[in-house]
Amino acid sequence: MTNLIALIRKVTIADKVKNAPDSSYQIGIAIGSFLPFVILVLIAYWMYNRAKNRNENE
Repeated sequence: MTNLIALIRKVTIADKVKNAPDSSYQIGIAIGSFLPFVILVLIAYWMYNRAKNRNENE
């Protein structure tokens, strides 16, 4: 059942941009697409930096 719902809800970014009401909607789609990636990179860097500093203090 959840697979069926996932297939129905699957919408590509190109379709969203094509049906966008104005250009500001495209900016929102771009930010929404890249924001999770940027957050994950920042968390990974923060974890790396903490581990590196912990080893230097020992």
